[in-house]
Amino acid sequence: MKIVLAVSSMNAGGAERVAATLANAWAQRGDAVTLLPTYSGGGDCFYPLASDVELVWLAKAVPARGALAPLKRLLGLRRLIRERRPDVVVSFLTNVNVGAILATRGLRQPLIVCERTNPVVDTTTGKTWRRLRRWLYPRADVVTVQAEDTVAPFAAQVPGIRHMAVIPNPLPAELLQVPLARLEADAQGRRRLMAMGRLVPDKQFGMLIDLFAGLAEAHPDWDLWIWGDGPLRERLEAQVAGLGMQSRIQLPGRTNQPWQALDQSSAFVLSSAVEGFPNVLLEAMAKGLPCAAFDCPSGPREMTRDGADALLVREPAVMRDALVRLMSDAVLRAELGQRAADSVRERYALPVVLAQWDELFALARK
Repeated sequence: MKIVLAVSSMNAGGAERVAATLANAWAQRGDAVTLLPTYSGGGDCFYPLASDVELVWLAKAVPARGALAPLKRLLGLRRLIRERRPDVVVSFLTNVNVGAILATRGLRQPLIVCERTNPVVDTTTGKTWRRLRRWLYPRADVVTVQAEDTVAPFAAQVPGIRHMAVIPNPLPAELLQVPLARLEADAQGRRRLMAMGRLVPDKQFGMLIDLFAGLAEAHPDWDLWIWGDGPLRERLEAQVAGLGMQSRIQLPGRTNQPWQALDQSSAFVLSSAVEGFPNVLLEAMAKGLPCAAFDCPSGPREMTRDGADALLVREPAVMRDALVRLMSDAVLRAELGQRAADSVRERYALPVVLAQWDELFALARK
């Protein structure tokens, strides 16, 4: 099968990681895969790609500047798709999805467009893109979302969609081949409570810092590590300094070895107010970390089976209690971590999700 996979970029991010995982898996089984970043201008992928995945940077293949640049890029995308004559085109993220729908008009080209955040509560998509989404998504063969609780509200927001499907993110095959995290203290007797994500308001890391600072004295062997980078870095660093927590709360920046960071941790917390389908929670659970997460839209409830496989909470005060339980109870940590790993490794294994994609391919090509 020939597959064109269009994404915004191949920088660090959840959608990009999933794109790399899928592209590599499809290529490994013998599919001809073209990975097509449409906005970034070129360079290296943050995530490794198999050598037989064709990587085409649209901005490099179709250099364009000025007022006509968007039109030239759109025509360039159309040309690249026509040249490759794929059996199916898959696109990620609203802006890329809109471009893919326009670029394939009249080509009789099976097209699957994928929302990678929760489109109902997303605050980053502007009004123009929302209008285009409402107008154009019904022209795609299949529209996917990542969680069941997104289907009904998104169908109301964008009426007329031909086929809507739920397809989760897969766990990379390599992750299932490595041991679970040991959950042990380091050589100095320190334990890490880990969080990870872009330093942006929706992640609520400021609230998490305050919660941990209030618990630090009662749990002197624990530290909070928040991995990631973003526009709130200086504000969060100032908050940590103002609390006098520089020795207990670390913001080490972005890492290209997230599994190693998980291995060095004893528990994980997802403090987000909104998610699409949080890869980092999924991978923390797969590594056997005991997790506490806000029951935010969308993803955590489904991923944790309504809180059976993690501590799922709704209020900051309840999150505080959940963190106390995790940091105080080694037996709970071990039991919760093992249950989480067993559950998500079965439900989100790459072969399971690839089979779901094959069903979507068949549906789009009918």
